Amino acid sequence: MAVTAKVYSHAPLAALEKLVNLETDTIKFMLCTSSYTPDQDAHDFKDDVTNEVSGTGYTAGGAAAANPAVTISGKVVTFDADDVQWVSSTLTARYAVGYDDTPAGDGNKPLLVLIDFGENKSSENGTFKLQFNASGIFTVTVA
Repeated sequence: MAVTAKVYSHAPLAALEKLVNLETDTIKFMLCTSSYTPDQDAHDFKDDVTNEVSGTGYTAGGAAAANPAVTISGKVVTFDADDVQWVSSTLTARYAVGYDDTPAGDGNKPLLVLIDFGENKSSENGTFKLQFNASGIFTVTVA
């Protein structure tokens, strides 16, 4: 199955309003089960996300992305960071949701990106790894 990543509709607006500093804020990725129903148009903050996974080696709220970087080339803005992983984990996830964990309160933490694995992915006392595309976690092309 193909893995796809999609930017939430509110992410570009949040960045433009300076709600999110992709390079200095804490950007985390949380894992969700197949019971989560993503809504790119309506979901805008972490409190909209349901059915976060639980399991050995996983901490609620997910894990922070290390070495975040924003680059601009022509009319393309790219956000990238190191791959995120949960070592010695036992869990099953269908989605990863990237969000800004810097603001206080889940209702103030903007959602940035949704990664749909296309099917459930599991780890059994092993490493569950989000391996981001070599071209970046997401890009925004401006007109």
